[in-house]
Amino acid sequence: QVQLVESGGGLVQPGGSLRLSCAASGFVFSDYLMSWYRQAPGTERELVAAFVSVGGSTNYADSVKGRFTISRDNAKNTVYLQMNSLKPEDTAVYYCNGRHRWTSLYNYWGQGTQVTVSS
Repeated sequence: QVQLVESGGGLVQPGGSLRLSCAASGFVFSDYLMSWYRQAPGTERELVAAFVSVGGSTNYADSVKGRFTISRDNAKNTVYLQMNSLKPEDTAVYYCNGRHRWTSLYNYWGQGTQVTVSS
């Protein structure tokens, strides 16, 4: 059974930091390109950060470049999103995604974790 379980969300003040984690199970984690998306109320889900190759190349949304960092630990089947200098506009539900390196037929989503940036 495939599972992606996010954790680490919460309420943080502007300028603060959070680290999201996504624990994967039920598939060969190292064969998957992992990424983070987010969706704020009334908006479409958008890509935040992604591994674009199994070699570790990454891509970031312009709005988070220099503030967010995606990383992964294949030994722990976990992908992380370190978020620094958080802004109120970063408030959203953050979703973990895993897509097979060779085919989009295998594409999995977590249930999401809420991040709220507010004073």
